[in-house]
Amino acid sequence: LTRSQSMNKIGLSPSNMLSRVSIFLALFSAGAEAFAPSLSTRVTSVLDAHNGQDLIDDGGRRAFLASSVMTLVGAGFTPAAHASWKKGVDYKAVAGDIGSIIKDDPNKGPTLVRLAWHSSGTYDKMSKDGGSGGGTIRFKEELAHGGNAGLGETAVPWMEDVKTKYGDSLSYADLYTLAGVVAIKELGGPTIPWSSGRVDALDPSAVTPDGRLPGADSGPPGADPSDAAHLRTIFNRMGFNDQEIVALSGAHALGRCHTTASGYDGPWTFTPTTFNNLYFSLLNAIEWTPRDWKGPFQYENQGKSLMMLPTDLVLIQDDDFKKYVSMYAKDQAAFFADFSKAFNKLEELGTKGLKSTSWA
Repeated sequence: LTRSQSMNKIGLSPSNMLSRVSIFLALFSAGAEAFAPSLSTRVTSVLDAHNGQDLIDDGGRRAFLASSVMTLVGAGFTPAAHASWKKGVDYKAVAGDIGSIIKDDPNKGPTLVRLAWHSSGTYDKMSKDGGSGGGTIRFKEELAHGGNAGLGETAVPWMEDVKTKYGDSLSYADLYTLAGVVAIKELGGPTIPWSSGRVDALDPSAVTPDGRLPGADSGPPGADPSDAAHLRTIFNRMGFNDQEIVALSGAHALGRCHTTASGYDGPWTFTPTTFNNLYFSLLNAIEWTPRDWKGPFQYENQGKSLMMLPTDLVLIQDDDFKKYVSMYAKDQAAFFADFSKAFNKLEELGTKGLKSTSWA
């Protein structure tokens, strides 16, 4: 087909075409390059090359605009779509949808906290890369990292229906971090401040190297000074101090380890779907002994119903960590306050231009 025939086939007369061109230029001037970066780049290059003059008189430029409009129409860019985009995202509605998923199955809540934590915990303050900003944990390259085992089969697909509902206006990066604070609140924890405005990375080139997340054991099997050093290396790289390390470790109040994911097995507390300070109380109060099993080194209580990892137990072996464990074991309000600050900091590491957003 000739270009003219192609235009007639999709119902574009010359006057109709000019109307659609106007729509496109309006979209572009309003910032719709977020929808169609390739088209906005093409328009910019043409305007620059020809000083914005005689765009319709020249056959080549007319053909360019016609092809741009056909691409625009094919992609579904209409004034109504643009109006919808300008309205922005109703983050309270998004939070409500996430909350409904957790209400239907509270066991999904801890995994959503893990998704938010791991999507954020790759930040490096020296290289200034990583963090939650690009939503890169959705890429298979990052899901393949050892610390993210299981997330590609659980939390990431759980969020797809929510993402589809709100479309491109809602970034994966905002969705995943919002899911974390929603889950903590739904499971009895504090309402943590959250900000929107993260822009998704377009491809896996933004994925950081494996090894940036805290591990369960470092050095010889069992808790020892190498585990304390490991925690400080990982968290100091992001800009956290000892108190923040302990506060963030309190997220282990939620959930459990699965042999099919991490290889470890069991919950940290008796209430794995309730956010509280029980993790710290149990660390201090129980005698933890090595578990005799074929899996990786972990600790268990006398009743064999709970477990702790070596990097958990080192928090009561290291004096600088232990004082905060004892403080949070006695004062849940203090734990909630410090966790809120640290988790908010974690989710915003490496981000730019965020806007404080009401979500609860």
